[in-house]
Amino acid sequence: MTRPTAAIIDIQALRENFALAQRLAPNANSMPMVKANAYGHGIVRVAQALEDMAPAYGVACIEEALELREANIKQPLLLLEGPHSADEVEIADQQSLWLMLENHTQLKAVLNAKLQNPVNVWIKLDTGMHRLGFQPNEAQGVFQQLSDSPNVAASMVLATHFSCADNLDNNFTHQQLASFDAALKNLNPSNLKTSLANSAAILDWPEVKDDWQRPGYMLYGNTPFAQSQKNADPLKPVMHFQSAVISTRTIAAGESVGYTANWTANRPSIIATVAVGYGDGYPRHAENGTPVLIGGIKCPLVGRVSMDMISVDITDLPKPIGIGEPVTLWGLGLGVNEVARHCRTIGYELLTRMPARVPRIYT
Repeated sequence: MTRPTAAIIDIQALRENFALAQRLAPNANSMPMVKANAYGHGIVRVAQALEDMAPAYGVACIEEALELREANIKQPLLLLEGPHSADEVEIADQQSLWLMLENHTQLKAVLNAKLQNPVNVWIKLDTGMHRLGFQPNEAQGVFQQLSDSPNVAASMVLATHFSCADNLDNNFTHQQLASFDAALKNLNPSNLKTSLANSAAILDWPEVKDDWQRPGYMLYGNTPFAQSQKNADPLKPVMHFQSAVISTRTIAAGESVGYTANWTANRPSIIATVAVGYGDGYPRHAENGTPVLIGGIKCPLVGRVSMDMISVDITDLPKPIGIGEPVTLWGLGLGVNEVARHCRTIGYELLTRMPARVPRIYT
């Protein structure tokens, strides 16, 4: 008998979501984003599940890349933040890693490195997000320096990242596209590929034409949009976060539940205790009324989330609930985005903060 809390990872749903990204841009290469432990889903198992479909993977840092190499993942791995120190350029050479370059310190590290083989380089442009990247007016000079260096493979990629593509009413994506296209015109396209599209752009910006698209959040079955969207609606949740009822009790009107007594019953109520808490990645700041799914019916969270348990009001369920009754925290029937809205955060955070204590079970 084990504690019932687990994250069930649906491998078939993962593969179908990735296939959707490929169908939406059949002329582009699709690079799954597996950074942050594959958005909490397990970096090695996700990479293995897509090994026959994915031409390369995107990771945030060299530690993630080496974890995949140790698991015998052979595909190219793109370091999205680039090298954090000069020695990582040499490791990239040894491990066949691709480097995103976004500043002059990284540029110099590549140009000055002593390498056995030229490394594959992506040039990051800051087209308006103002987080990482060279300025568009620097693109020509950076590209020329890299083209002249024996340390750099002949084929490079020019990349940028959209800040507002998930907001379908925001015109800023068009401005970023214009900035990118203007920089691209000054370069030699014969040995230069492009990469712009994140999940939102793949799903709803058909005018974004690139050689490498980067599906992330959509890969795990979640929409980046606040509203219904025709391409995003068929996505299938990959993580089914579940637990079970471990205790029930009836309390009188006027009685409270949990730490700080921040919820008080206004009627006689049946309360179920569920074996999940912030120690399992369930957000402590989930407010009263945050839904969980029991028997296919949404039931409201009541009282503070504690480290190992939450309390749920099951008074209105049509049949009695006993110990061991399954509970869905998010997944099929209850999207992580809906839970996140009650927690005043985003689904990305809930997924990526899933701790090691929660076992991943792959189906």
